[in-house]
Parts: sequence; structure tokens; C-alpha cells
Amino acid sequence: METIGCSRLSLASFHTHTSSLPQLVFTPKLLPLSLSSCYRLSFQSSVSFPSPPLANPISKAATLSSLSMESSLQGNAASTLVSSSGKVGEYDLLIVGPGVLGRLVAEQWRQEHPGCQIVGQTMTTDHHDELIKMGINPSLKGMEMDHKFPYVIFCAPPSRTSDYPGDVSAGSFLFTSSSAPYDCFDNGSCDEDSPVVPIGRSPRTDVLLKAEKVVVESGGCVLRLAGLYISFLSSFLRGAHSYWLEKGTVDVRPDHVLNLIHYEDAASLSIAILKKKLRGRIFLGCDNHPLSRQEVMDFVDRSGKFSKKFQGFTGTSDPLGKRLNNSKTRKEIGWQPKYPSFAQFLGLSG
Repeated sequence: METIGCSRLSLASFHTHTSSLPQLVFTPKLLPLSLSSCYRLSFQSSVSFPSPPLANPISKAATLSSLSMESSLQGNAASTLVSSSGKVGEYDLLIVGPGVLGRLVAEQWRQEHPGCQIVGQTMTTDHHDELIKMGINPSLKGMEMDHKFPYVIFCAPPSRTSDYPGDVSAGSFLFTSSSAPYDCFDNGSCDEDSPVVPIGRSPRTDVLLKAEKVVVESGGCVLRLAGLYISFLSSFLRGAHSYWLEKGTVDVRPDHVLNLIHYEDAASLSIAILKKKLRGRIFLGCDNHPLSRQEVMDFVDRSGKFSKKFQGFTGTSDPLGKRLNNSKTRKEIGWQPKYPSFAQFLGLSG
């Protein structure tokens, strides 16, 4: 995943999953893994409480070939996820890749289930101390455990999933993906049922679609997220608007439409889907207020929260975007966002 850092003055940041922002943040995040607990989560590295690494919330996703990704998803489960105690709680949760989104999921989940056990599986031990302070039991990838988790959410980029099979047996498993696969590049409308990019056209979407296929066929669910943004955790601030402010002038077209969702809303939607215990479904996460690049920067300017001034976009021929609508997801899941739009998040009327 590629990310763009924000200036310290930035209040919000985008973590973009959309292919429409090439030089901005792209987060194909997550690939399936095998579930445990109500999942028989099995991977060569299991969850254990001692010390896991926190998958860098906004880390770069290494470029993966579709073939290697596909084969890795079909790998064998070498071990089953378990807790150090060997006991499973009714609401225990495993978070693979406890970055910004994963941590928010943990925070909201614990508010609903105070006595539950939350495990965060990471690639390194770099952020274990932070996780422990947040009440998340860190587990380093590669550690063996027997605990089967009734709830599992995968928030890591595809590059982090090479050892994870996609065999879901029971329980509730959610793989957070990207809205990039929707085959629309003319600023047209898209919803949960819109066609996706054909396999073979783009290595990037191939990785996501093949990962999603494994998850769905195994009984897990997929949440395709629009561009993420957030207003706190200064060390994690990233964003398209911040990059544009720093550049002053950017050679991309201003009328390209992008879609957004606040990290807190992405977390609450993820939890709402997990709680439904559905199987083999694909959902969409966005705020239903698509904005052009120019509109985003106009809101940033009007907000008065940034010291720098953006000069403008100069491109004319790069691809357009899409207008996402997730009304079907909202109706079925019974969910509404805390931040209905980016403008309202900035304190503007729209």
C-alpha cells in the first residue's frame, strides 16, 4: 500500500482504497486467512498473547503477483489459532493487522463486550507495547495457539497474507477489502451489485478479487471500503488533501470523483457485519457523498483548518472515478455513519 504523509496541521487524512488516486494512499488491505473459532483459523503463524507486531496501520503494500497470491491463499493451515489459556469466550475477537482500522474495531468491540479477549496478530513486535496499553493481546505471526475465535477480522494488506489459507468453517469472519474492483472509471454510479474489473486486466484488482473469492467461497464476508480518512492519532495522519496541499499544484484532473468513509465509521460498519454472522456476502462501505478532487480541496479551503493554500489541479487526461452508493448495505445491516460526509466532518454544511 502506498501512502502520503500529512502535514502536522492536517486534521483529516485519507487512506484511499481507490485506484483513482495513484499518488495518494492506496490500501488494498487484507487478504483472507483461515478462520478459527467458530473459525478454524489456521495459519502457519497463529495468534498468541505474548508479543505481536502491529501491522503498520498505514504501511506500504508490496507488489504481489496474482499467481503468487492465489497460491498462497490455497496454502495449508499449519496451525490453529488459540489463546494462551486454551479457552474461548463467546465474544473473543481476533484482529489480523491491528493498524488504525483494527485498533478502532478493538476499541468499539470492547465497549460492547467488556469482558472479551481481543488478540491482535502482527508481523513484527514493533508496536506490541502500544497494543498492550490498548488492551489488545499482541500475537506475533508464526506463534502457535489452539484457541478458536468466534469473530475474526482481517485488516492487513494482501502482502501480509501469504501464509493464510481461506478455509472458513464456522463463526464470523470479515475481510476488509477495497472498492477499487468496481469496473467504473467514468464518474458513473456503482453499488454493491455493480460489475467488477475482469481478472487479467489489472494486477492490483486481480489480487483483491482472488482474495475476496477465497473468502466468500469459504463462507466469510467481504467489506469493500472507499477512501478512509481520520482526524486523530497524529502519527498516522495521511491523506490526499495533505499531499495536494504540500504540492500546491498537482497534474491530475480536478473532476475525478472519489469516495470517502471515516475510519470510525468503517470500524462500526465492520462490527455490525461481524455481529450479523452472515456467510459468503460482499458489502460496501462509503458515506454516499462522492466528491470530486476539486470539491475536496474547496472544502479543505473553506474549513479554515489548514494554513497552506492549494493552487489547483492541471491534469486533463487521467482516468475518472466512480460514485459509490451503499444503501443496500445500510438497509440490510441496519447501519448509519457517524460522519455522513467529509464536509460535515470538517464542520461545514456541505
